[in-house]
Amino acid sequence: MARRPQELLHLLTRAERLAARRVQSALDAFGCSVEAWRVLDLLSGEEGRNMTALAEDAALPAPTLTKIVDQLVDQNLVFRRVDPTDRRRVLAQLTPRGLRRRRQLSRAVRAEWGPSSPGLTEGEEDQLMPLLGRLSGALAGKDGHGGEGVDSGGEGIGNGRQEITTAPAGNPVGRAR
Repeated sequence: MARRPQELLHLLTRAERLAARRVQSALDAFGCSVEAWRVLDLLSGEEGRNMTALAEDAALPAPTLTKIVDQLVDQNLVFRRVDPTDRRRVLAQLTPRGLRRRRQLSRAVRAEWGPSSPGLTEGEEDQLMPLLGRLSGALAGKDGHGGEGVDSGGEGIGNGRQEITTAPAGNPVGRAR
């Protein structure tokens, strides 16, 4: 960690809050929160994600994630199903409508954000992403060398994650329309 961890924490917090505010301005037109957008983005793969891993990756407490997923289910953007490999777990997955909404939101955020992070060149962004990934991994107790993974390409923060739980469709839970 930095010699003065409070400075690093302050800079990271300020950057996250300002970035979230900027992203929220693009999401407002869709009535979507940054947290719901993160959840939709994390669910962008073909497979379902278990709620525990989803809460961890979205950096949300489990009750908050449950509330967000409930709202997304009510909007027919997400459905739940029992994990066939562990019936105690519930998997969340995007509906076709949810997949379309995620793409729409991603386009709006990219249009607001621009080709690279505001104030950074593409080269600087290419340097920053792996460093933030290493920092996140080290703080989470991972190996600190990419084990946690930060998406360095593609459309969203959920692409390329290694902790995705996969299972064939079956036993839907929730209200998919």
